[in-house]
Amino acid sequence: IECVLISAQHDDGVTNEVIRADLTEKVIKAVLPANMMDENTKYWLNPSGRFVIGGPHGDGGLTGRKIIVDTYGGWGAHGGGAFSGKDPSKVDRSAAYAARWIAKSLVAGGYAQRVLVQLAYAIGVAE
Repeated sequence: IECVLISAQHDDGVTNEVIRADLTEKVIKAVLPANMMDENTKYWLNPSGRFVIGGPHGDGGLTGRKIIVDTYGGWGAHGGGAFSGKDPSKVDRSAAYAARWIAKSLVAGGYAQRVLVQLAYAIGVAE
């Protein structure tokens, strides 16, 4: 396993240190086989810091998240993020365009009839 990325919503009173320790013990060590990780495995646990507001309350408004469900239905999942602007620095939009290009190229090249491309990123992590 090259990288483990987990962004978990939490109560306001919980520190980032507690969140990281709990994710390590109760999720990573409980789910991922130890023999698949080594000293080179990277861990990004709540890399953007605090994640207190989420769900419908955090995703409502003019962010463009609902359009993902309306456009792709239940087949193309989306983890959140804004699609309302055309700012190329918006990683969700850029990733969606890249994934769409990859999927279209695979289908056009005859490698598949239908493709789902999944991408993940950590907010605030450049590489």
